[in-house]
Amino acid sequence: MKLTTEEFLENTEVCPVIAAINKWEAVENCGKVDCKMVNVLFGDICTISDIVKKLKEMGKTVFVHVDLITGFASKEVCVDFIQKYTEADGIISTKPFLIKRANELGLFTIQRFFMIDFITYANVVKHVHATDPNVVELLPAGLSKVIRYLCSEIDRPVIAGGLILDKDDVIGALSAGAIAISTTNQEIWRD
Repeated sequence: MKLTTEEFLENTEVCPVIAAINKWEAVENCGKVDCKMVNVLFGDICTISDIVKKLKEMGKTVFVHVDLITGFASKEVCVDFIQKYTEADGIISTKPFLIKRANELGLFTIQRFFMIDFITYANVVKHVHATDPNVVELLPAGLSKVIRYLCSEIDRPVIAGGLILDKDDVIGALSAGAIAISTTNQEIWRD
């Protein structure tokens, strides 16, 4: 059964921190924290199913960043693989065609954008309307003003991620309108 945007939002109300994991040790630590959702930012075609399975056994909602999985090409078939061979709830990607494919397969979608200039900013609105992701993730999280403006221009919940150094960064992003933050900083997972 597909995770709904409403269920996602309920999870962020319980805990607005999404654990982002980039190594095996972090998988184990996910079982020790209250974060309901986990973004998987590592693995390969041989291990991704095991990583997701372990997190699901911990009761986590799991999103796989398909752009970062070794052995996956930038092809729609990698999304098909996630849907068929893992228990992942959804995917993260910077690639619009992968978001579209995941939507077709009934996976929850998080479209990630790296905010580097005004052209990127303008493209966020265009791509969100074209790909229809469930949620948008903006990086880096410290761009409170940009987060505030984009939240008013796109009709999607926003996650802020990247360069979250402390609790002040979390509060700043949430105050700007983000509904959650995603971080590999395990100290933030515990706060």
